[in-house]
Amino acid sequence: MPGSLTDSSAVIADVVDKYTAELTDLRRDLHAHPELSWGETRTTELVGHRLEVAGWRVAYPSPTGVVAELGPDRGPVVALRADMDALPVQDVTGEPWASTVPGVAHACGHDVHTTALLGAGLALGELAERGELPGRVRLLFQPAEEVMPGGAKQLVAHGHLDDVSRVFALHCDPAVDVGRVGMRTGPLTSAADKIEVHLEGTGGHTSRPHLTGDLTFALAKVTSELPAVLSRRMDPRAGVSVVWGVVRAGSAPNVIPDRGMVAGTVRILDAVAWTQCEPIIREAVHDIVRPYGVTARVDYLQGVPPVVNDPASNAVVEAAVRSVLGPAGQTAVPQSLGGEDFGWYVEQVPGAMFRLGTRTPGGPTYDLHQGNLRVDERAIAIGARVLAETAIGAQQPV
Repeated sequence: MPGSLTDSSAVIADVVDKYTAELTDLRRDLHAHPELSWGETRTTELVGHRLEVAGWRVAYPSPTGVVAELGPDRGPVVALRADMDALPVQDVTGEPWASTVPGVAHACGHDVHTTALLGAGLALGELAERGELPGRVRLLFQPAEEVMPGGAKQLVAHGHLDDVSRVFALHCDPAVDVGRVGMRTGPLTSAADKIEVHLEGTGGHTSRPHLTGDLTFALAKVTSELPAVLSRRMDPRAGVSVVWGVVRAGSAPNVIPDRGMVAGTVRILDAVAWTQCEPIIREAVHDIVRPYGVTARVDYLQGVPPVVNDPASNAVVEAAVRSVLGPAGQTAVPQSLGGEDFGWYVEQVPGAMFRLGTRTPGGPTYDLHQGNLRVDERAIAIGARVLAETAIGAQQPV
């Protein structure tokens, strides 16, 4: 018969402690050899082989990515997910294990996510050997979280969530001290979409704007007025944010160009408003540029929905955090405007994501997606233990 949850916690702690040095070395190896979205070949091989050695049933659903399973062939599944891809960012950490790939770095902590989930897998594998794994567990090592559409949609489309009862994940948080875990019931992240607006006009000389479609002026109107329109057309409680990252038009100061574009992101805190936003944006862009004699094409890519933590699933994580870190290990975190394709999973089944503290207490606060991101590697073992205990706790009646 499976042991008690307390017995499982002790085994998980011992196993993770036994493998901490190996896990730290692996994280440094992954950090030194980052791979961009859909190109995580080396990472896939390392993770898959290690899980096979640990007794997991391993499958490779695409050229990159690993799905591993342990436990009885039937019954509900608890899934744990980590993302594996890096970013097109230059590593400037100066660490001995800094990226060896120019212009590519694990600047979002996915090397930590992957390593922590592998550590959880090793602990759960030992519980299974002892006959103490209470149910079936599936590990999802997902490719391509950093692009839209990402790897989450592929895993869902391939049926890897079809028999899952709950799904869980972690994400590094460099604003939370190591030894603490950030929690939030309900929305944790925002929806995140990409938008490009392409304008075309006749072009001409800047001395005769009345004889041309003043495309540059119209482009400026789009950048400033579209956010203003949304502030009146959308519920302000939805937290709609449009921010531009690219504005491109013309090459000479005395020439009105005939083409130009602006590109950016649309972020929305509310899931219902997310479904309403795209048609309003398309209508507004055409209305904004119409007086200036130019035409618009709006390319709108729906990216990810918000991650919404199910209360019961969040409670399972909270119990795991208390077991690993004690009552002081949990801290509340606000909803972020960042996007995360774990949102596609929790649209399908109940689940929760938690924020893994990676800041050294008293040390500097880094930011995600920056080449100087440093993490306190003690977070790896904490993340592994919380994930493993979450998997066990989710098998208990909620």
